This record gives sequence, structure tokens and C-alpha cells, in this order.
Amino acid sequence: MIPAGVLTAEDLGRVHMIGVGGVGMSGLARLLLTRGVPVSGSELREWPALAGLRALGGTIYMSHELSNLDGVDTVIYSTAIPADHLELAEARRRGLRVLHRSEALAASMTGRKTIAVAGTHGKTTTTSMLTLIFQHAGLAPSFVIGGELSEVGSNAHHGTGEYFIAEADESDRSFLLYRPHVSIITNVEEDHLNTYGTLANLEDAFVEFGGLVEAEGFVVTCADDAGSRRVAQRLREQGRVVYTYGESPDADLRLTDITTTAAGVRYLASLDGESLGEFSMPVPGRHLGLNSAAAVLTALRLGLDPQVVAAALAAHPGVRRRFELKGITSGVRVYDEYAYHPTSMTAALSTLREVAGDGRLLVVFQPYRLYRTRDLQTEMATALALADEAVVMEVFGPGENREPGEGGVALTAAIPLPADHKVFVPSWEDVPGEVVRRAKEGDVVVTMGAPPISLMGDELLAALSGHSGQGNGYVARHAQPGEPA
Repeated sequence: MIPAGVLTAEDLGRVHMIGVGGVGMSGLARLLLTRGVPVSGSELREWPALAGLRALGGTIYMSHELSNLDGVDTVIYSTAIPADHLELAEARRRGLRVLHRSEALAASMTGRKTIAVAGTHGKTTTTSMLTLIFQHAGLAPSFVIGGELSEVGSNAHHGTGEYFIAEADESDRSFLLYRPHVSIITNVEEDHLNTYGTLANLEDAFVEFGGLVEAEGFVVTCADDAGSRRVAQRLREQGRVVYTYGESPDADLRLTDITTTAAGVRYLASLDGESLGEFSMPVPGRHLGLNSAAAVLTALRLGLDPQVVAAALAAHPGVRRRFELKGITSGVRVYDEYAYHPTSMTAALSTLREVAGDGRLLVVFQPYRLYRTRDLQTEMATALALADEAVVMEVFGPGENREPGEGGVALTAAIPLPADHKVFVPSWEDVPGEVVRRAKEGDVVVTMGAPPISLMGDELLAALSGHSGQGNGYVARHAQPGEPA
């Protein structure tokens, strides 16, 4: 791989991106387009992000063809693209510059002070909160987020300021390409063992990530998470500056009196023992409050005004696919949530259980990656049992080979719910009908898991709306920006 800083975005010439519609790839495409770099991309599915890329001048091909590479200087691919993909193989045959997404992102960071956000959970929300804080402070940051920041309707932007805020992906070790000014580690838990083999190896990689910060920079970690505490201790032993946040008494930024309701989360904070007063967000979830603390601590250590930070959080509209209200119909609220790891699934479903109140909670879950579903099946099943009803789809795992009895079938069987409260539905087309059959007025339905499930919410709203024509008088509508849950 090409070391960070060797290339700049302008060195890439005309860029073609294979699989441009996914969140990570579309964010990079948006960043390059707003920076004036010509971008084309190929896709097989009409992802929501594609319309925005076209509006910015991007050329989108709805097929994979060798001719898509004509006139191209650089081809960018993601880990999801197999080595024998026809466009990727042709790019190499033609001698074009071929870069992994992370290499192209590193090139885009050249010349900026980078704040890189990593961790098993919470990367996207932490990155989005930090971006919003810097925007409110007038710092005009560049950013790339693994989800769309609702206030600006974007997952990436080329700003004029000195900071570049980026979500850093540890799944394939690509976060080790960056040379951040600040590294944030939200938590370190067992995941991506197809890459690392053991939790110890994963922690080693996070230590290496923290050790890549510039000499005058620092690392931010969560004092409440056992994995990140171990990483922090090892980094301090290397002489790195590490600041911590959390409810733990020894945290540099300490949170107390955390309360969460359907209207949002709030807490009291103190830095180095000095009270900062109350911070709040209009998005519920204790875990989101903890994520916000990572952003708050980073901003304060970089010299931002605490009142500006608090005001920015109070205005935070949330991130798409993170507790996103898609709409309401037939008295049923439909949400979308990206969680696919047991810890984040548990946090999200616990929050949605509170939001449901006297109603029931139905989860439509699409597992993400076969290895994760197999290795963490018991924990995933336990999390899904927080819902009253579970509809499980087949695992989304591009390039993985599933053996008979693995995946969604096994996960569904493991969920500790009564047999008539859980069902495996392998066909996408059959899911809306199954939800209509199970949902009742007053219920909350959440689509959760792998990226494609984000497209299911609108189909569920349409199906439930059609069902409402049987006399209950409700009309489907989409949630409006800032609407309370």
C-alpha cells in the first residue's frame, strides 16, 4: 500500500470507483467531487447516494463494463470488491493506478490536521458530532463519515479549514495508513477476527493506530471500556499523550447524572475536576451520550469554547441509519439503525424499547458478514430477544461462502423468543408482508443491520400504508427533520 502523504487528491487525475454507491465509497466520491476531481463510478443497485453524486457532476454507470475505464487515470476499490472483479482486473492489466479506498482517503488528507475516529462501535456518531462541533465553531472542516450527517445531508465535504475529520476503519487494517493529529478510540471489542484472529491481535492494531499520531498530537480513549483502557495504558507506556472520557472516576472528562428519554440524552460533565455544566442532545440513547463525550473532550483539548461545543451538541440532528425515524403509518413508527454487533444492537434495541413505551418492538435484522454471525451468534440472539418479535433475513456477506444451516437459519433458531415470535425470511420481497402480518397500531418497527436493509424502511412504510386502507384511517408520512421520536 502507498504510505500516507505521498499522493494528494489532485494527483489522482480522472478517478473511477468500483461500487460507488456504498456509504464509504460514496463519501469519498463526494469529497473528491467537491474538491474538483473528476469522478465516475459503477454500480448495480440504485443506492440513495447516487443522485447526490450525479448532481455534483459524477458519472454513474449502472453496470460493470470494461469500457467504464476508458480515459481513467486512477481506479479505487473497497475491501468488498473481489480481486477478480472484471473492472479491477482490467485496470491492473491496463497499468492504471489502483488504490484501495483508504489509500485514496489518505491522499485526500495530505496537508491537513487529521482527526481519525476508530473503535468497534460509535465511530460514525462520534465523527458526525465532532464535525458538527467544528462547523458550529466556524472551522470549516473537511470530513468523511460512515453515515449521512442529517443537518447537512451529506457524508463528506471538502472544507476550507485546517482540520480533516474522518472515520477510520479497523476491519481490514486500513486505519493504519493514516498519520493523525488526533486519534480517537471509542472502544475495543471482539470483532473482525477474520482479519485479526484474536482479540489480542486486534488490540495490538489499535495500539499501533494510537502510536501513529503526530508528535504534538494526542489520543482520546474511553475510560469505561476494558479494551480501550488496556490500549491506553500501553500507549502511555510508549510516552503517548492519552486523554480519557467516561463515567469512571479517573476519566479526564467525567460524565455524571446521565439521563435518556425519548426526547434525548443529557448529562453533567467535568474536565480535570472542573465542572462544565450540562450537555444535551435531542437524540436518545445512553451510548450516544458516551460517544458525544469523545467529541467534546477532543474539541476542548484542541481549544474550542465549551459553550460552543454544548450549543452544537444541543442542535445535533442525528445521523442517518443511527436511530433514524423513517416515517409513521397505521400507528406504527418505522426506524432504521445500522447496529450489527451485539453490543451496539443491545444499546439500540434497549433505547427503542424505551421509545416504544406501551407498544411492542419488532426488529427486522439483516446480519452483516458470516464470520461475525457465526462467532457472535449467541450474543446476537440475546440482543434480538430484547424485541417482542424478530424477523431475520439472510446474512449479507459479499464474497463469503455459507454452508447449509449457517447464517440466518441458525441465528433465528438461537433467539430466546417463543417460536411464533421469530421467523427467518430469506427472500427480500417477503419481508414487508411478514411485517404487515405482525405489526399492530402503537408498535415500533426497526430495520437493523447490514447496509442493504436501509432500503427496506420505505418498502415497509408502503406496505403498512396499504394495510391501513382496511379502515383505520392512518396515512403514511415520512419523518420531518428535527421531529421528536
